Amino acid sequence: MDGSSRKEKEDSNFTNISLVDDTDHSSRILHRKSKSFLPKMMSADMDAVDAENQVELEEKTRLINQVLELQHTLEDLSARVDAVKEENLKLKSENQVLGQYIENLMSASSVFQTTDTKSKRK
Repeated sequence: MDGSSRKEKEDSNFTNISLVDDTDHSSRILHRKSKSFLPKMMSADMDAVDAENQVELEEKTRLINQVLELQHTLEDLSARVDAVKEENLKLKSENQVLGQYIENLMSASSVFQTTDTKSKRK
């Protein structure tokens, strides 16, 4: 065999498989063609692989949906905590105002004045 026919025969045993998208031809890798493997694989085996892949895909989808739901729940809880904090600060401020108002009323009223027992006896 001459060099060019040997090269052609070797090239026919390899298949280019892209590692990125099909538009990028710079990142190709050569893999041996497995001409006898696919015919020997039974369709039941292929169905089992497809079913396993489908189960994995469904499980991944379920987990992703669960994570997203938990993220939304966490966001809702965080927003609720912020709202409760704001309401708490507002109520504390109102309580301080009311406390000061009551203190002022008590100091202005004669009922709540401290009595000096010595001055009343004289």
